[in-house]
Amino acid sequence: MDIRIVRSLSKDVWHRFVEQHPAGNIFHTPEMFEVFSRALGHKPQFWAAIDHENILALFLPVEISLAGGLLRPLTTRAVVYGSILCSCNQNIDIVLNELFLNYKHVIKRRILFTEMRNLTDGGDLQPIFQSAGFKFEGHNNYIVDLALPEEKVWNNIHKSARKKILQAQRRSLLSIREIDDKLMLPAWYSLMQKSFLWNHTPLPDISLFEAAFDVLYPKHMIQFLIGSLNDRHVAASVALLYKDKIYGWYRSFDRAYSDCMPNDQMVWHVFKWGTENGFSSFDFGGAGRPDEKYGPRNFKAKFGGALVNYGRNTFIHAPLQLKLSTLGYRLFRRIL
Repeated sequence: MDIRIVRSLSKDVWHRFVEQHPAGNIFHTPEMFEVFSRALGHKPQFWAAIDHENILALFLPVEISLAGGLLRPLTTRAVVYGSILCSCNQNIDIVLNELFLNYKHVIKRRILFTEMRNLTDGGDLQPIFQSAGFKFEGHNNYIVDLALPEEKVWNNIHKSARKKILQAQRRSLLSIREIDDKLMLPAWYSLMQKSFLWNHTPLPDISLFEAAFDVLYPKHMIQFLIGSLNDRHVAASVALLYKDKIYGWYRSFDRAYSDCMPNDQMVWHVFKWGTENGFSSFDFGGAGRPDEKYGPRNFKAKFGGALVNYGRNTFIHAPLQLKLSTLGYRLFRRIL
């Protein structure tokens, strides 16, 4: 085996590898890489281990910075959405160790940490990740089966949740439309800002969503939705679409209209649309660590998905800077 670590490849080779790989997800695609490359505060990197022209492993960390200048080293992390994608079974430990060594040598202490977010069961790869310093931490998620008949998908939702959705629909049916015009994004984004401010959580710049619309929407790889009551926008969501899977990406609603269950109605709308259009599953995109209280987990749990814990793997590049950054972030949230 002639292993080489490369920083670029033909998009055709790259696309074909992800499309044909059973575990290939939207975050591995050239299109999603392009989205991140256009977004303010995001810098995607391409890493691959190859044998001749065959991809053995694909690794796509996205550096995310919350501030520039002197604060950049204290506010920058890398997230490998969808984790690493491997194709070989033999000598995989050698392949991954070589790739990780090259990556860590280039990164040094320039960023705080690199986090791999696993969307599937890593299985035999976990010992290799951890031996390379990528510590495992449990992280829950819910995956809803949409391959079932619509009635079964509906009945899998907890009874009390179904009852509240029906009551909300009788009281004030939410008007839900897909955004097909980029000029609607500012209104959609303003709803996101309200929710993220309420949760004291930083929201990516609107350029991320504008890039997603420009790159993904023409290829039917994304769905922006906005929900309205009496001509007032009260809920927004965006989902990523790839192969036969729907990935919940961002979601928000106006809490002044909580009695109308806009968030719940939006989720059911996506489920119903997914069953009608041949999708097999909906991935909720995470439900927090198993050992911590996490409000959104209760919301997601009631929709009848399978609870999984594929976890995340994190390598810390700069331990001291990370401690300082963590203290600063806690202070920032208190101020908010």
